[in-house]
Amino acid sequence: MSRRLPLGEGETVRTACARGLLRAGVVEKTGEVLSAAVLAQRVGWAADLVSGMAAELLAEHWNAADVEVLGSGEDAGGRKLPSNAWMALRRLGWTAATAGGVKVNDRIVRMAQEQAGRALRSAHWRAELTSAVLETWPGGPGRRTPEEWDRVREAVPGGRYLPSSVIRSRTRQISAFVTRNGRMPTDVFGLEAPPRAARMMLLSACDGQQATIERGEDDPQRALLRLQLPTRPDPRSYRDWTWVACPITLPPTVPPGAVLHLPTLRLAGGKARADLAYTHAVPKPSRTGHTVALGVDWGLNTLLSAGAARLNDDGHINALGHGAQFRAAGTLAKQHRLRRLSEHLHTKADQYQRLIDADEQHELAGRHKVLQDEIRLVSDRRSNLNDALAWAAARWAVDQAIAAHATVIYLEDLRSMEAGGMGRTHNTRLSQTVRGQITNRIRHLAAEAGIAVVTVPPRNTSRHCPRCLTPLRHRKAPDRPTVTGWKWAVCPDRAGCGWQGDRDQGAWQRIAARGLTHQARSITDRATGQMEIRTVVDTLETKAVITPTADTSRADRSKTGPTRRHTTRPAPRRRRAPSPTGPCGPADKRPEGHAPPDRKMLPRAAHRHQGVTTISAPTTRRHRPRGAALGAGFHLHAHATPPQWAQPMPDATSCTGSPS
Repeated sequence: MSRRLPLGEGETVRTACARGLLRAGVVEKTGEVLSAAVLAQRVGWAADLVSGMAAELLAEHWNAADVEVLGSGEDAGGRKLPSNAWMALRRLGWTAATAGGVKVNDRIVRMAQEQAGRALRSAHWRAELTSAVLETWPGGPGRRTPEEWDRVREAVPGGRYLPSSVIRSRTRQISAFVTRNGRMPTDVFGLEAPPRAARMMLLSACDGQQATIERGEDDPQRALLRLQLPTRPDPRSYRDWTWVACPITLPPTVPPGAVLHLPTLRLAGGKARADLAYTHAVPKPSRTGHTVALGVDWGLNTLLSAGAARLNDDGHINALGHGAQFRAAGTLAKQHRLRRLSEHLHTKADQYQRLIDADEQHELAGRHKVLQDEIRLVSDRRSNLNDALAWAAARWAVDQAIAAHATVIYLEDLRSMEAGGMGRTHNTRLSQTVRGQITNRIRHLAAEAGIAVVTVPPRNTSRHCPRCLTPLRHRKAPDRPTVTGWKWAVCPDRAGCGWQGDRDQGAWQRIAARGLTHQARSITDRATGQMEIRTVVDTLETKAVITPTADTSRADRSKTGPTRRHTTRPAPRRRRAPSPTGPCGPADKRPEGHAPPDRKMLPRAAHRHQGVTTISAPTTRRHRPRGAALGAGFHLHAHATPPQWAQPMPDATSCTGSPS
């Protein structure tokens, strides 16, 4: 479904996605109400038909020739292929068929072709990358020389700005294949199996004959989804397909004036969920002309360090405040524990698999299945934790930019950074961070506020002083200036600068200053639509310094009289205020409560069934505390305060003391 959205001056369209839930449905022909379980079952039947046909298409065309034709964008006659994947597959004559006797309409076939076409198009870039790495295979796969790096980047399309981590990961994948099979793979299709077809329904490939969606007239936060679903898992005729109306409550993130598109239906947790796509108008971010920017630096335990900087008319840059930090040490520690648990379960499952081999009736087959289920659950927990952490960090960063009235967010481009040389544990934790997810979610949330997100080169952002660009000396802590460390940075130019501070705090200042001075060199990637600054110019870098703000006070601090004498032993702070007046009746150190304070001792229980103010004595264990033997609790001083209904509250308005 494609609709045009009216735009004003300085606005652009933004397409986002929100999650919805199909709680019930109504069969339009009979009026039958379908529960959430029955509706999920019928959606699952349709999704199985779509995924089955998509899997056949993927297996049939998972080869270099077909993927090259589809990725080239032209058919055999030289005509340009349509942008929709299902239309491109039909132009090439790639069709899908159902099993014998199953009857589906043409729109179900469209969804299968759209899903398979998207997967095959995404494989085209991986095929080019793998072919380039195989053609320029280095002498030592573990460590390329500079000349070998130049050759592989020239062979890869767009390899000049490709992160080195992508090339290294593909190299490790090929090396693992060689170790396992004793030969080099021919291409990516021999290296990887056909991708698995997801169990979902891409309704965006359909039209009104299969599904429609409309927003409610009375309540704009409700929508009605109508679609055809089968009444049996193997429909034999069109009579086995019925129209079902499903009301959906839209999340509050969907604006009232947004244009709704047909969603993607999927099954999760036994429920039918809808990924609702919508388009709405947002302020258009600017590529240049920024005066206030937010610099964001990545860390490990301190995941994000951010602060705002202002570019003045005279060209000087000032920091607006001392910045802030987003700490996620507890979440990252939990993530690390789940990773170790997952590795332990995988090792155990692999051992069971070696013992079972091909014997399906092996006594360890049941345990192996239990381990596989537990591995899946742990993986889901790790995914949910990473997703929640990414959204929280992105929301925090965008809120910092909104509060500082910043129009741009500058991020370090750390796609090429790899963990190395810092110990096994530190390297693993660094590689497990979710920087890519956080970056994508920052772009998503910043687009809603019209804030541009630009990546800058990370070189020397933590190494040089933010005020004079002198190489910093890193120490362990500010009170340990002679111990070499990592966290605290000190500028060695004591006479001219003398800056010192947290390493991450200095880094965000360098990032913000670099982005503001190089904003004229920012470009927009045509493939991804993302803004980035790819290179650093020395003449502009010399201007990317933070000018310190003069610490001045408005009050006149000049001395006009003698200094007031101070006692050498000042009174504690608690005695500087007058003490409150004491009670007019008898009182003890313990304040009055449900138990009167003048009672010398609490009564003990006289029988085995004790009252509500004591704890039962253990009778089944060998150890019996002395107080419990007497019926007073675990020991002599263990008791509970009597409840309000057992002991009346004292009259706080009288001055007669305790009511007892």
